[in-house]
Amino acid sequence: MADNPHVPTPPSFCAHCGAALTEKVIPTEDRPRLACDRGHISYLNPKLIANVIPERGSNLLLMRRAIEPRYGSWTMPGGFVEIDESPEKAAIREAQEEVNLEVSLSGLVGVYSRPAPDGPGVVALVFRGSSGLQEPTPGREALEVRWFTPEEIPWSELSYETTRLALRDWLEGRAD
Repeated sequence: MADNPHVPTPPSFCAHCGAALTEKVIPTEDRPRLACDRGHISYLNPKLIANVIPERGSNLLLMRRAIEPRYGSWTMPGGFVEIDESPEKAAIREAQEEVNLEVSLSGLVGVYSRPAPDGPGVVALVFRGSSGLQEPTPGREALEVRWFTPEEIPWSELSYETTRLALRDWLEGRAD
């Protein structure tokens, strides 16, 4: 585990019981795991992210990030799924928080994954969303929001490879 640069420093204590964790081979697992002497396994899993591509006619909404990582780059609204919500509810919440826009989800664009330099990586679910006539405004995590035609997408300024892949799939899947 320690040799993988995408895995954060592992926890030292069991989140379930507080006992010390050690890396060991467990008969029911196919790789070494962090486990306590009481039998609890501490899995280091990717974080789940939910995004939405708001649509209005043939245009899509992107936001310019006001936070690190990738400050100033373009992406669709999205963020981490909270423990008490579904990915769909998270995508709707993130659109409201980041661009002050109410959206209705209209389908899944795709599922994308990437390692993260400072954590265990992410799995991103990207949804299509309709927004009605409400005008978006930047929330605290957005420097700017803008509607783009497909030809105007700022490909060289996108935040992540997963953003690029999702927008490509969105373009291929939209009905004109």
